[in-house]
Amino acid sequence: MYQEFFGFDEVPFSLTPDTAFYYGNPSHQEALNTLLVALQLGEGFIKMTGEVGTGKTLLCRKLLRELGDDDGFVTAYIPNPALTPTALRYSLADELGVEYHRNLGQHKVMQLINDRLVEEKAAGRKIVLIVDEAQALPADCLEAIRLLTNLETEKSKLLQVVLFAQPELDLHLAQPAVRQLRQRITFSCCLAPMDDAAVSGYLMHRLTVAGYTGPRLFPAPVARRIAHASGGIPRLVNILAHKALLAAYGEGRAIVDRRHVDRAVADTESVVGHRMTVGRRIAMALAGAMSAGAALFGAYVIAGSG
Repeated sequence: MYQEFFGFDEVPFSLTPDTAFYYGNPSHQEALNTLLVALQLGEGFIKMTGEVGTGKTLLCRKLLRELGDDDGFVTAYIPNPALTPTALRYSLADELGVEYHRNLGQHKVMQLINDRLVEEKAAGRKIVLIVDEAQALPADCLEAIRLLTNLETEKSKLLQVVLFAQPELDLHLAQPAVRQLRQRITFSCCLAPMDDAAVSGYLMHRLTVAGYTGPRLFPAPVARRIAHASGGIPRLVNILAHKALLAAYGEGRAIVDRRHVDRAVADTESVVGHRMTVGRRIAMALAGAMSAGAALFGAYVIAGSG
């Protein structure tokens, strides 16, 4: 609607997780670096958690793209894990390109999966299973994934697993029935909300990717207002920025001002639940940075001792 008015090539604040719009703010970039280092090391489970709207799926797709550009990796991606253990194994077989008859027994399917994993390992490639929305995994599926990681050669695991999830996953992992899987999580990261500076950079980055070349569309005070109202949650930043642009467009204004953001906030029910004090946002950001930093430090220590 407003693309031509502002001179955009495409809508800048779509909620679709498009990797072309990926913005490497400190929390996301540290998480991505941790994931890549951990996967290069080639062992164990990796857990990536974050509240709703913090950009887990976008980071997941960014990781898939990074690994897809590396001939040393083969990835299997399961975006909807609300499956039975049987369906989970079939999905993994499909992702790995394993051919099988649909009425084939589970033992045979597992043997075919194992054979494919051995083939890829012999070719020098690491195999990674990436599960998005992993908080939806039933307990029996968590156990099925753990059993999949039992597949190994004499020297190394045949399959690595990355779980992207909301914090509810930690509640599932706290259950005694899945304690063996919990013990296998060697790397854990948490995505923190963006601070004021990151939100400002995020807004400018998405506008640039969308083709905007004009004057600053969201002045510093306006960007701060969006940051505070959204609590630094990327999805809410997108919603508020989009609605503020609509309000400015409706008035024929080429620059967004605070009134436009206030109208966007008033029109967005979900903003209220995500407002945070500055102290809480800083605490979450520090927790995410410390978690990622500890994982990276451990990764380099392990790598140096290998």
